[in-house]
Amino acid sequence: MTVLFADVVHSMDIAAAVGAERLREIMSELLDRSTAVVKRYGGTLSQFTGDGIMAVFGAPITLEDHAVRACLAALGIQEEAKRLATGVQDRDGIDLWLRVGLNSGQVIAGEVGSGSYGYTAIGEQVGMAQRMESVAPPGGVMLSASTARLVDSSAALGKAELVQIKGADEPVAVHRLLRIGERHRSVERAESNLVGRRGEMSAVEGLLHSAVHGHGAVVGVVGPPGIGKSRLVRDVTAMALQRRVEVFTTFSESHASQVPFHAVARLLRAATGVDGLGAQVARDRLRDRVSDADSVDLLLLDDLLGIGDPDAVLPRIDPDARRRRLTALVNAASSARETPAVYVVEDAHWIDEVSESMLADFFAIIPLTPSLVLITYRPEYEGALSRVHGTQTIALDPLSDSETTALVSQLLGQDPSISRLGQTIAERAAGNPFFAEEIVRELGERGVLHGKLGAYLSTAEIAELTVPATLQATIAARIDRLDPKAKRTLSAAAVIGSRFSRGLLETLGIAPALKDLVGGELIDQIRTSRQPEYVFHHPLIRAVAYESQLKSDRSRLHRRVAAAIEASGPESTDQNAALIAEHLEAARDLRAAYGWHMRAATWATNRNIAAARLSWERARKIADALPANDPDRAAMRIAPRTMLCGTAFRVHENMAGARFDELRQLCTAAGDTASLAIGMTGLVADHAFQARMREVSQLASEAMTLIESIGDPNLTVALSVPLIYAKLECGEWPDVLRWSQTAIDLADGDPSRGNLITGSPLAIAFTHRAIARYSLGRPGWRDDQRHGLAMARSVDPRTYAGAVMYVYGAAIPGGVLRPDDSAMRQIEDALEGAEQFGDDYALVLARLTLGLALVHRDTAAERDHGQKLLAEVRDVFVSQRHNVGELPIVDVYLARERARRGDRDEAIQLMRAAVDHLFDDAQLPWGTPATGVFVETLLNRGTDADVAEAEAAIERLAAAPTDDDIPPRDILLLRLRALLARARANETAYRDLRDRYRVNATSLGFEGHIAWAEAMP
Repeated sequence: MTVLFADVVHSMDIAAAVGAERLREIMSELLDRSTAVVKRYGGTLSQFTGDGIMAVFGAPITLEDHAVRACLAALGIQEEAKRLATGVQDRDGIDLWLRVGLNSGQVIAGEVGSGSYGYTAIGEQVGMAQRMESVAPPGGVMLSASTARLVDSSAALGKAELVQIKGADEPVAVHRLLRIGERHRSVERAESNLVGRRGEMSAVEGLLHSAVHGHGAVVGVVGPPGIGKSRLVRDVTAMALQRRVEVFTTFSESHASQVPFHAVARLLRAATGVDGLGAQVARDRLRDRVSDADSVDLLLLDDLLGIGDPDAVLPRIDPDARRRRLTALVNAASSARETPAVYVVEDAHWIDEVSESMLADFFAIIPLTPSLVLITYRPEYEGALSRVHGTQTIALDPLSDSETTALVSQLLGQDPSISRLGQTIAERAAGNPFFAEEIVRELGERGVLHGKLGAYLSTAEIAELTVPATLQATIAARIDRLDPKAKRTLSAAAVIGSRFSRGLLETLGIAPALKDLVGGELIDQIRTSRQPEYVFHHPLIRAVAYESQLKSDRSRLHRRVAAAIEASGPESTDQNAALIAEHLEAARDLRAAYGWHMRAATWATNRNIAAARLSWERARKIADALPANDPDRAAMRIAPRTMLCGTAFRVHENMAGARFDELRQLCTAAGDTASLAIGMTGLVADHAFQARMREVSQLASEAMTLIESIGDPNLTVALSVPLIYAKLECGEWPDVLRWSQTAIDLADGDPSRGNLITGSPLAIAFTHRAIARYSLGRPGWRDDQRHGLAMARSVDPRTYAGAVMYVYGAAIPGGVLRPDDSAMRQIEDALEGAEQFGDDYALVLARLTLGLALVHRDTAAERDHGQKLLAEVRDVFVSQRHNVGELPIVDVYLARERARRGDRDEAIQLMRAAVDHLFDDAQLPWGTPATGVFVETLLNRGTDADVAEAEAAIERLAAAPTDDDIPPRDILLLRLRALLARARANETAYRDLRDRYRVNATSLGFEGHIAWAEAMP
């Protein structure tokens, strides 16, 4: 066992300073906190000495990792003492310090005497623990040599010191305990020397050396199963630990590849030091480490790490903003880190999509930090982690014949009796080191080999021996020879996953036989602290153990695992919903799995829309697999398809065709018009984003007719926003006016009514009606703009960014509004809010609006900033294939800035192409201001051909088909015809047109045109 002594430094001086009563208060608080820590790590409080405590670990309950637990407790006690000391210093003005000492060895433990004296320990080793406490520095933990040996591979220790202690003739060796964490190597693993990877190890060692000195790197270690990826990583991490470099590890599992946040949360829990801690303690630890972080960001990080306070209300932040804020928080912490670190991501070929994306963002700044990232994956993986900028790839090829022979020789030894067998093993292994190792283990278990690793001999006839033909067959043969109890343990562990705990096995009703499995190197113990944890020695062992079970047995175990996860804590049930669904689906409990997939999607919708869609897709497949006579099959097939179609525009997925046609057929057959309306609205938004104007107008009309026929006010208000947007893009102003009026009436003043897609459909409806009103020459548009902006600002950043775009993004280029200081403040506020709380779409809308406003400002610096923003927006539109309808107007304004810099010829070519595109697609709303910019640029260049082309462009705009007079177009035509008359030196016509232009601008109240008209000579 291990004995812990903790004692307050100079307790008598403290008593003299604060008095006996206050001292009692301090010591009572210290005792309560220390007792809680001791119990947390499985220890027993043995004595309270008045100014200190004694605790034992490993009795009365035997703990194989008693020394590690005692070390964790010692560090925890010091942390609690430091927290208490802060309050004592503030109140009493004195320093409170604690010394802690540990010693491990055999003691006599039990109840002392006949009374209630409690459980304690006596003997020489107890005295040694007390001596360790006496030589510990204030605030420190000192270990005896015996304890240091037990925790050497789990803890960071100071250099050995020789100290003189009472009762010893000679100085004794002691070690200062610095920190403790997960073991980075398997417990008691015996491994052969690394063979044939000298070049690869040298390369990584060089990168580790550079990282230690501040020049980080990301390294991909690529190779097929068994080739040595994990072994190389183990050797590199061992090298790092020897240099006192911290190592943080995560891994992916085949069964969890659809579980969002699985890998990234594990890595962040390790890196922040909260893994295995209770939620409250973990939150406190997190805030100690990143004390200057924004409080909202910390709530988001709590949620990601699974340590959130169940009573805390998460702020309403879009999933895209969550990702941006978490990325900024983690990258800021990485950039601020001064000590080197190694981050390991194993088996990235199984990584979940959300973790992959987030880790790729985190690793983007690694070259600027003292960090090394090692990512292992198989050759078929081509995901984001294999494409992180600057990644260096190390491909592990099969060992050469000579290298394989050398490895087998290491494994077997040099006895003549195994020389021919060694040749056979080397040939069969074909350069795969894990295969060679497994063959040797299999032959040893079969009794063909006698001895130990590196010193085997054989008495068998080589001609009579059989060596398994494949690696999988070798592993299967080893599993078959296990005793029933060990085999049951391995089978249950394979169902749980790559990593598992004794506690979870016991929850499944398994009496774990872990010692034999560890000894046979089928599994490894990777954590001895807190709850012992184990991992399969290699993913292929788990795969073979899993596949070798009867499906009925596997299904039963999967159900038990799902139930155990669900019962582990109600506060984490939703977060674990996707994992529970995976287990139930593997158990072929399809109905239950469907429900959990849908629940997982609901949980993920406001955290990561891609993860939500993944869960809906899994639910769709399950529903499709249900028997045709299942009464709920139709409804279950419709629900996930509705959400997939209705949210497709958010991930810029083209959903036209088979997916929507399926939904339409199902909804028609079931009479489910509401689901069809939601799906159809998603299709309308998709068409509008892709600028399919001819299709979108008709489809939007069809969708609105369907929605109105349902007669559900909430649904009508909710789905109106994307439908009206489609009509806006087409310039069908009467429909925009009628539909926005309907939404306003049905919302009945309630900003949140119908907030299925947008935070406040009513706020957006006001901005839509404003555009329709000024486009049709109707009054009231200014009031609509004010109401819409005020309401949207009070709702959420995404809604506000949309409202600002509708108010200023169209009105400033159209000359309806000026980009004055007030407008610029509102646009910049919308951008700031979108950056902090909005999704990527809100962010790009806000940038687009600001860019359009800035290129209409007066100073060159502002216009340069606007051009930069528009160029960034254009890149997003092109790369993500959305808002294609806005691309031409962006190109026109980028070209205008180019013309202002003197490159008129190239600018006019770009403008011509963009304006032609707008008219070909019947996009009159953007075609109007684009024509204005194009004509003015032509007239500024001023050749006869330019003047003629300008006139043709003006007439094309005038001839564009519309149902009504359109004041924004008509007033622009007056301006352009005046400029054309001036270019032709027709002064009379110019003055007449200019004056009419001024009068109309004033009567309409179009601020931009008023300013432009006043500037005309």
